[in-house]
Amino acid sequence: MNQRQYTVVLIVPTGVGASIGGYAGDALPVARAIAQISDTLITHPNVLNGAQLYWNLPNAFYVEGYGLDKFASSCWGLRPVHQNRVGLILDRAIEPELRLRHIQAADATRATLGLNLTDYVVTDAPLEVELQRAASGASWGTIGNPDSLLRAAEVLITKGRAQAIAVVARFPDDIESEALENYRHGRGVDPVAGAEAVISHLLVRTFQIPCAHAPALSPSPPDPHLSPRSAAEELGYTFLPCVLVGLSRAPQFITTKTALSQTKDMWAEQVDAVVVPATACGGSAILSFSQSKAQIIAVQENQTQMQVPPEQLGIKALRVNSYLEALGVLVAHRAGISPSALRMALSSIMEIQ
Repeated sequence: MNQRQYTVVLIVPTGVGASIGGYAGDALPVARAIAQISDTLITHPNVLNGAQLYWNLPNAFYVEGYGLDKFASSCWGLRPVHQNRVGLILDRAIEPELRLRHIQAADATRATLGLNLTDYVVTDAPLEVELQRAASGASWGTIGNPDSLLRAAEVLITKGRAQAIAVVARFPDDIESEALENYRHGRGVDPVAGAEAVISHLLVRTFQIPCAHAPALSPSPPDPHLSPRSAAEELGYTFLPCVLVGLSRAPQFITTKTALSQTKDMWAEQVDAVVVPATACGGSAILSFSQSKAQIIAVQENQTQMQVPPEQLGIKALRVNSYLEALGVLVAHRAGISPSALRMALSSIMEIQ
């Protein structure tokens, strides 16, 4: 007898200083492990992006954060693809040499990895990205010329026939020095992640196609005390390769559910489990999944700046200490075994009053 597919969503919110997943693709080992014990893993660029480092996970869906929120609320579905034609937007504010580095990185993914890219578009005005920090400690930002970004995306979609869009915006080099030093030493919040999310959310909300962002920054001087969790961002001049790889097979969004839906289309009701940091349960996707049958697994070890535990919101979640323990819970859940049966102490069932 064939059993239904087992689907897991892995969420590590962007720009909240997550101990695991708050740096340069350092949640990728967690994603690789979960992908081994699930038929489908759904996660977002923050988890899988590691600058020039990436890993091919054939059963993973690379879903931008706004799209993941819409999926979790059952507004959108996900349709797997063999390959997307990826368009590239470059911020006009990027200096000529740095622009060339990104164009060469894009060409390298075509020649070495066989990706299908359109010609690129340069925005008709600088995007003017500004970085901010919320009172909670989370990072965010603003775009001074969002219309320029939208016009560039429209050109890629209509003239370049792009099915997914990668954006490279010039980010300020004068990032607050203490915040940047803390991040590079593995004890702070990614100062650019929040602004990156603003950029990708705008495009996904407007055009309903996969999107991800890579910041353009001047290389930082070598640091002998650099944290391994931040080291992937120190390997070259661009963070673009992982974004292009992820977008090349990112699922397309289905904005309406019809009788013509394909059998491989994925909808929120097919999600079996959701793994999230225990202190970051206030996001839209988790709130939506908490109203479904999905098992919420809250990982205590992955601390964040967002002190929002599931109990505070009335979310029924199974708390675990680590991702290693979460993997065990997922294996038991997939097998139809109650995790309590694997513990030494097992209390008797009681009468419902």
